[in-house]
Amino acid sequence: MEYLHTMVRVTNVEGSLDFYCNKLGLEVMSRNDYPEGRFTLIMLAAPGDAEAARETKRPMVELTHNWDPEEYDGGRNFGHLAYRVDDIYEICQRLQDNGVTINRPPRDGRMAFVRSPDGISIELLQRGDPLPKKEPWASMENTGSW
Repeated sequence: MEYLHTMVRVTNVEGSLDFYCNKLGLEVMSRNDYPEGRFTLIMLAAPGDAEAARETKRPMVELTHNWDPEEYDGGRNFGHLAYRVDDIYEICQRLQDNGVTINRPPRDGRMAFVRSPDGISIELLQRGDPLPKKEPWASMENTGSW
């Protein structure tokens, strides 16, 4: 058995790509439309995983957009996507500067949670040891659910 990828259904392709690529920093590995099935698949990988994903042709995240409207509720019901980051404060600041709510701020210098436009919970974990506590993060309250 081997891990292939995690599939996330999205309702708005451009909004999702803005979040996952422009704000979170993932890279599009491929994008294919399937008119006969009325869906689009977009394969993504984190920058640190992109080379391996290209070599193995296995991205880490598959965004699936079904062309016919559907309601997806309970985006948290599958758990979350998790990414290790080099600087938890820098990425949270970048996300916040781009309009993303930090649902669970990195008060401990180690862990934060945000949500995608479709309500998918994204965990960000500091690489290595936690960073020293830093404001405004250390005293920031949780917002919403994560």
